[in-house]
Amino acid sequence: MIDAPAVQKLGLAGRGDALADIGRLTSAAAAGRGGVLVISAGPGEGRTALLHAVAEAADGWTVLTATGFADERDLPYASLQTLLTPLRDRLADLAPATRQALSRAFGGDPGDPLAAGLASLSLVRTATRTRPVLCLVDDAHLLDPSSWRAVVFAARRIGTERIAIVAAVPAGAEPAGFPVHRLGPLGPAAARQVLTAHAPDLAEDVAGSLAEIAAGHPGALIDLVRGLSPEQRRGYAPPPETLPPDSPLRRRLAAELHVLPPRTRELLLLAAAAPDAAPDTLLTAAAALREADQNGDAANGGDPKDDATDGDEPQADATNGGDPKAGTANNGDPEDHAGGLADFAAAERRGLITVTAAGVGFRGPLMRGVAYAEMPVARRRAAHAALAAVLEERGARLPALLQRAAATTGPDAALARDLAGAARSADPGVAAEAARYAAGLCPTPAEKAGLLLAAARSAWLAGRPHQAGQLIRRIPAAAGNARVRARGLTAEMSLPEGRPGARDVLLDVAAELAESDPGTALEALALAGESACRSGEQNRYAALARRVAAGQRGDEPPAVALAFHHVAGLACIADGDEAASFVRLRQAVALADRVAEPGPLLRAATAGILIGDARRAAALAGRAAVMAREAGASVLVPQALELAALAGMASGDYPAANEAAMDGAAVARGTGQQVLAGAHLAVLAVLAALVGDRDTALSRIASVPDGPSRPLCEWALALLDMVDGRCQVAAERLLAVVAAPPGPGSALLRVAVVPHLLETAAQIGAREAVEPVAVAFDRWAGRTGQPGWLALRDRCRALRADDGESAAWHFETALGREGEAGFPRAHTELLYGRSLRRRRRNVAARTHLRRAAETFQLLDAAPWAEQSVRELRAAGERVETPPPAGPALTAQQERIASLVAGGATNREVAQELHLSPRTVDHHLRNVFARLGVRSRTEMARLLTAR
Repeated sequence: MIDAPAVQKLGLAGRGDALADIGRLTSAAAAGRGGVLVISAGPGEGRTALLHAVAEAADGWTVLTATGFADERDLPYASLQTLLTPLRDRLADLAPATRQALSRAFGGDPGDPLAAGLASLSLVRTATRTRPVLCLVDDAHLLDPSSWRAVVFAARRIGTERIAIVAAVPAGAEPAGFPVHRLGPLGPAAARQVLTAHAPDLAEDVAGSLAEIAAGHPGALIDLVRGLSPEQRRGYAPPPETLPPDSPLRRRLAAELHVLPPRTRELLLLAAAAPDAAPDTLLTAAAALREADQNGDAANGGDPKDDATDGDEPQADATNGGDPKAGTANNGDPEDHAGGLADFAAAERRGLITVTAAGVGFRGPLMRGVAYAEMPVARRRAAHAALAAVLEERGARLPALLQRAAATTGPDAALARDLAGAARSADPGVAAEAARYAAGLCPTPAEKAGLLLAAARSAWLAGRPHQAGQLIRRIPAAAGNARVRARGLTAEMSLPEGRPGARDVLLDVAAELAESDPGTALEALALAGESACRSGEQNRYAALARRVAAGQRGDEPPAVALAFHHVAGLACIADGDEAASFVRLRQAVALADRVAEPGPLLRAATAGILIGDARRAAALAGRAAVMAREAGASVLVPQALELAALAGMASGDYPAANEAAMDGAAVARGTGQQVLAGAHLAVLAVLAALVGDRDTALSRIASVPDGPSRPLCEWALALLDMVDGRCQVAAERLLAVVAAPPGPGSALLRVAVVPHLLETAAQIGAREAVEPVAVAFDRWAGRTGQPGWLALRDRCRALRADDGESAAWHFETALGREGEAGFPRAHTELLYGRSLRRRRRNVAARTHLRRAAETFQLLDAAPWAEQSVRELRAAGERVETPPPAGPALTAQQERIASLVAGGATNREVAQELHLSPRTVDHHLRNVFARLGVRSRTEMARLLTAR
């Protein structure tokens, strides 16, 4: 067997799925169940590297290799001869007729394909007497036809042999009748692994930029990193925008472009220069370029008409009826634009672009970059100038300014001012580009520094932290306040990732700017306070907060006033004045209705969580997520969704919390915020554990990286311990959570776990050990005034009560609270029923236990329902054993079944739902059992019929 770990030792990153498939193939072949696997991949996606790695890891195998070459396709059996050459010393083991058939084939005689196929298979069989045989065929689509027929003939007859065949082909060239594994682009982590292997000193944000340019292509990653200068590696010079000129992958992509008609290449240049432009805009700009050429007033520097097309492609596109003039487009002429659209067709037919009414999409960012870079510099500037004129004429001011900037070669203060002004009302992605261009055009160092800082903040908000880091690095150390603010932005960017020292940097920034820039100082202090609050570490926060809060005048805009109240409230927490903190934080929440920016809303949502107003916090966080999405501030979306998930969990709205955390994990991964993605996965683990879904909880815990989210995972594990009756272990875990180091949701976590901690302590007779925690929770819950928290306080009082009557009174009070509903209410019913049963009040106990069992069943909380049923039986009620599971599915099973019925693989379902493939497989088996089906096809039909 060739396993993934053996291959991974060779440094192959991100190909675990393919290696697993190859491992299953070779494991079966070693046991006499031979088979075939076709590896399909696009240019630069690593199919050849994969085959080389597998060959090197194939200890104990006879490895036969061959590669197809286009210039050998006319040579019969050329590739077969290469493949079987290592076995020539075994020819003597063959029967004379078989040996003769192979000799003819090796001599290039195409006479009898059947005899050649049988002889080839016989020769390979002789090698399997001593060890299994692995055949690796690269570029199988280029094998000469005779060799290909022989390989296919053998492949169909090795089912009982110790032979495995792995053939690699380009995407779209997969042969019919064989299993295919499509190599996709590498994920962000694997891409960085490849980059680090080739450049250990590469700055992290530069690695992020290269990964984005390469779009997951291993070959592109290697070509890009090899072409970097020392300054680019450290991030002090802008990274390349596409592959370097000597890149083999670039040469392959360029060859696809060079066979296109000149007018098509020019349209692709324009489309690459303006990715968001509609085809009509591009055609009008192309017409303007050609008119300028005819008038001799365009900087051409290499007319595309002089670029000969390599190969047989005619200059005129076939759809034009052979007329070279058919593609000419004049400004505004519908007939000419129709002909111009035909110029796109040559590239469309080759799969290089896709044209819709909205725009022109390239076959990935690499093709777009090469289409732009392969044209002469002067022609690129002329294209930008033509686009600027067309866009300005059509009223698209900011896009026109960006095109003008791209066409400009020197400083231009007026254009820089126009760009900076237009950027203020743009979404972050466009604003970052505008400010970056403006900085390049700005002649004064101070203004340049401010624009670079603005560009960095916008880039970060747009979900491009790597670009933001590079822009910050380009701000000179002598830039005064801009450099201080840049340090603050760097720290702010690192807060969601839990990096040490960020909070102290923000406090330093607040202190340095308190006099010269009080607005930025307040913002830095608010961010530091949120971090301190989340982690429970106040350090020197309180004194500095009082210093900044002293500057509050009382007439500030709502967002600023909200920040002041927020800072003051957190300062009161740091000072231990809980009552005063509730006053100031409630004022911050009250101001939320008067702000319309995601940042202040996030602050208000945090305040809502701190004062126990979970429903209000969830609503504010949801609003912040919507606003951040609409504004293009994608980096704030997972932060808002984390607060929404925590608030939903605190309020008992588990479906809403689950939805927010699922969404947040996906967006966090998409924006490169891996630690924040881990926080969402940890919340999902807690939600699964709360209802006793062990497999899902453990699967998600396994996906959470070591770091600040582990206390949430410990809470989830403690909940599973409670389900299993291991109260001692659960209590120890929960005590550790209360005393845990800083982490996501720490302030809420230390409150939320208390009811479970007191429950386990009561079970094991350790109430005195947790009394200080219980008292603090009782006081905090009382201050919230929220029915849900008050109900939990009453439940905890019942668990701490010294006598049965007091306990009963507190349980009844808890159940009478308006906010006690759903899972928390059912849990209280269970605890109350158990308490009554132990005091031999079985009749009363059964009422509460019955309600608990019914609610848990409705909520798919099977383990808790089973606990309630056991207590019911102990209380003397006859409870029939539930019938075998019927067709009703749990919510998780419904999601999995729906995705599978839609054609998703287990691995795709796992990625969508943040589970492991093994957990998906476990759930799917249960779905099959419940529905009474045996296959995915049967299940899909049944679900469709339903």
